[in-house]
Amino acid sequence: MAAFGGRVLYVITGPPAAGKSSWIDAHAKPEDVVIDLDRITVALTGPGAPHWNHAPLQHRVAQRARYAAIDEALQHLDQLDVYLIHTMPSGKAMAKYKRVKARIVVVDPGEAVVMQRIEAMRSPAMERVAARWYNARRHLPREAMPQASRRW
Repeated sequence: MAAFGGRVLYVITGPPAAGKSSWIDAHAKPEDVVIDLDRITVALTGPGAPHWNHAPLQHRVAQRARYAAIDEALQHLDQLDVYLIHTMPSGKAMAKYKRVKARIVVVDPGEAVVMQRIEAMRSPAMERVAARWYNARRHLPREAMPQASRRW
């Protein structure tokens, strides 16, 4: 299911701490573009900044850079593959991804594993994001759910 010219936009979705970045590390090639808010934030902050749990202003700057990167990358799908982490894409975002024939990859090791990882590595606020992600999935009809990439 390739986008323009045989290249693909991969939209990697899943709850926080599911392993979305690890999935990309296992699949992306050096010449691919990876748009990951955590990586962008680390790139835009000073030495020793955390890889997660970013301060609000740094997060805001990184979010703006992410939007710009998405807009630019979508213009080059004829030349490169793009891997985009989007935890909870809105209906509008999903429509945009569908227009460019994106592949949606769901990374979900299960709610219990995710909550354990959040407790060990992330801000407690991520528990609410994960709960929201799982609640939204429970309300989707089974046929509307994208297929998981594999069992993690």
